[in-house]
Amino acid sequence: MLNAILPVRSLLLAIFILMAGGGFMNTLVSVRLERAGSGTLAIGLVGTAYFAGLVAGSLRAPALLRRIGHIRAFAAFVAVLSASTLAYAIHSDALFWGVLRFADGICLAGIYVCLESWLNERAEGAGRGSVLAGYMIALYGGQAIGQFTLNLGETSPTMPLMVGSILISLAAVPVVLTRIAAPAPGEATSLSFRELYVVSPLGIVGAFMTGVMLGAFYAMGAVYSRRSGLDLAGTALFISVVIMGGVALQWPLGRLSDRMDRRKVIVIGFAGTLAASLAIALTTGTAPLMVFGALFGGLSFALYPLCVAHTNDHLSPEQRVAASGGLVLLYSLGAALGPSLGALAMTVVGTAGLFLFVAACAGAALAFGLWRQVRSEPVPAHLQETYVVLPRTTPMSAALDPVASEESTP
Repeated sequence: MLNAILPVRSLLLAIFILMAGGGFMNTLVSVRLERAGSGTLAIGLVGTAYFAGLVAGSLRAPALLRRIGHIRAFAAFVAVLSASTLAYAIHSDALFWGVLRFADGICLAGIYVCLESWLNERAEGAGRGSVLAGYMIALYGGQAIGQFTLNLGETSPTMPLMVGSILISLAAVPVVLTRIAAPAPGEATSLSFRELYVVSPLGIVGAFMTGVMLGAFYAMGAVYSRRSGLDLAGTALFISVVIMGGVALQWPLGRLSDRMDRRKVIVIGFAGTLAASLAIALTTGTAPLMVFGALFGGLSFALYPLCVAHTNDHLSPEQRVAASGGLVLLYSLGAALGPSLGALAMTVVGTAGLFLFVAACAGAALAFGLWRQVRSEPVPAHLQETYVVLPRTTPMSAALDPVASEESTP
């Protein structure tokens, strides 16, 4: 594994530093807007703006890379993201921050596209899985650690923004100084949603509903925890626990899905997410909230790669990268919808409405999964493709899948 990661260590270091500096912004924006008296729906719309920017950036960034190259595009996206992070200190207003979050989404999508296409170019054969694992550790590890930057705001409200901007700026250094040759600009491909649904109804519905649930959580989870009585440090810990729980359970659930009907594991994932969400909505006390939060993250984060693997079970080798690109785009569209719907649920029901909404989404997907088990035959376990933990970033990340990439190579 080490031999595969060493050649791309500068890229992995860059994404870790970037996530440590910017991965907490969803949490900070929600907390600050809630403190400033913004309505729940307004906070949800700001969250939607971020994920809408992520979708827009995923679609437009490849063209910029083809025009100016990876290093200059990466530096440009990082510079704008760093400036945007500082701009939050200018004025605390939901509309202004919504514009900034949209810009953040575009920049982060561009950064993901740069790094993922670069990693895909450098990863080779058997080492591709190790590169992907290193990327996931750097991505989610940086995001989880970055949550604790929020605690700096207790003494100085602008300190998290300054530290975040510094780290984001420093993330450009390993890339700008790298000796790794930039890849030839490429373009991500994807199957249409109609084609994906015909191939795997559960895969496409599961990926979309997972996006709705996690988009709602990322945008409104901090508001929920604050209104549930957690202080700023407790809120940072809660979000971090959910993220790290998500990292911990993905591999065990994936290995289980390789040994049985994968649809059953997807159904178990949605059923567990439903139960964990209801437990969070109904629980009181910090310790139970952390436990159920870790369980919620572990189960819900595994659902997207499970849906990708289930879809790949029904595809020819040459279709798999395109299908994975379509699924991550569909996930992103769901994530753009989730914050507004989650905020609406909190407005109507109260604080518990967020996780009651997530539970309702999981319940709908669970019912659909059970129906699909009745309507279609399972793929035999020995014919299923190997489960791979995948990031939910941009369609370009689909090319990092070692199974899809190896089998689609002529």
